[in-house]
Amino acid sequence: MNSNTHSTVGLSNMIEESQHCDPETGECSPADLGELRSQPEKVTDKEIIYVGDPMCSWCWGISSHLKRLKKEYSQFKFSIVVGGLRPGGGEDWDDQMKSFLRHHWEEVTKRSGQPFGYSLFEKDDFNYDTEPPCRAVVVSRKWMKENDLEFFESVSRKFYVDNEDPSEAEFYHSICEEFNIPVNEFVQDFESEEAKYNTHQEFQLNRQWGVKGYPTVLFKSKDQLYQINHGYTEFKQMQSVIEKILSEETK
Repeated sequence: MNSNTHSTVGLSNMIEESQHCDPETGECSPADLGELRSQPEKVTDKEIIYVGDPMCSWCWGISSHLKRLKKEYSQFKFSIVVGGLRPGGGEDWDDQMKSFLRHHWEEVTKRSGQPFGYSLFEKDDFNYDTEPPCRAVVVSRKWMKENDLEFFESVSRKFYVDNEDPSEAEFYHSICEEFNIPVNEFVQDFESEEAKYNTHQEFQLNRQWGVKGYPTVLFKSKDQLYQINHGYTEFKQMQSVIEKILSEETK
């Protein structure tokens, strides 16, 4: 599917196994989670749903367009389902991995203008585990409520621009201060088994929906989910798809 069309997302479709970022489509594909352990609850409200991962480079690239989308359609609920691009990480931190990441970061900058730091590649060891920052976004909702997109963006910025490690609790101290979140309480929640479980449930949910890559934006209307974009997409393209859906519903 390209970014100019929409379709109903099959709730029973399973995600194909792949792990890469594509400069042509502007999309990062998630790791396979294996067999689903439970059926997620069905989304019932009309809303715009952003499925993304704070350590997905194209999700960082689309950030400004998502903020505009949320602002322009403030009459709709806007929610995030964290993706789980590479939960657990585990890839070798070698020259091949560094070259792979650098290439994609440069592609994101070319298309979106988003800045990147490259000091991460000077580290001798790093585990590209995207579960902790996803979990941080889930935990942040206790304080951020419907503003968790702002927290999400701050996490991405601190990783991609400052190249700090989001697997460490200290990473979130300055972000908590930015949003007046009590650091000690946040860290306690962040390190809890409940937070890990809730985060994994969202990983399962977006795969159950059939989401095959990030960033993905969905529009929930009545009993259907429409796919608004597939990969990096600018605001006007997403807007045109939403307007087409709304127009068809009024016929």
